[in-house]
Amino acid sequence: MSEQVNQQELVQYIADASKLDPNHITIVLKHEETYINKANANAKGEVDIDSDDLVDYVMSRPDVKLNELQVETILDLEMDYLMEQGLAGYVD
Repeated sequence: MSEQVNQQELVQYIADASKLDPNHITIVLKHEETYINKANANAKGEVDIDSDDLVDYVMSRPDVKLNELQVETILDLEMDYLMEQGLAGYVD
């Protein structure tokens, strides 16, 4: 992503849509960022993230107090937000 994401706006978007605590959302997004930053890029500089592996990683963090469905909801809403902003998309 070349453009900067307004983190506060993103968290508020997810909180409004999911009715989850913004603090829990921030924790999930922090762990997601760590996971993505540790992932290896391919020759084109792209990182292929398996969503199930990502959810498992986030769920394994001791400070995550949400269930799997809530974590998946946060990640799905984040992707919705990024796509609405034109910052991300899915690769087949």
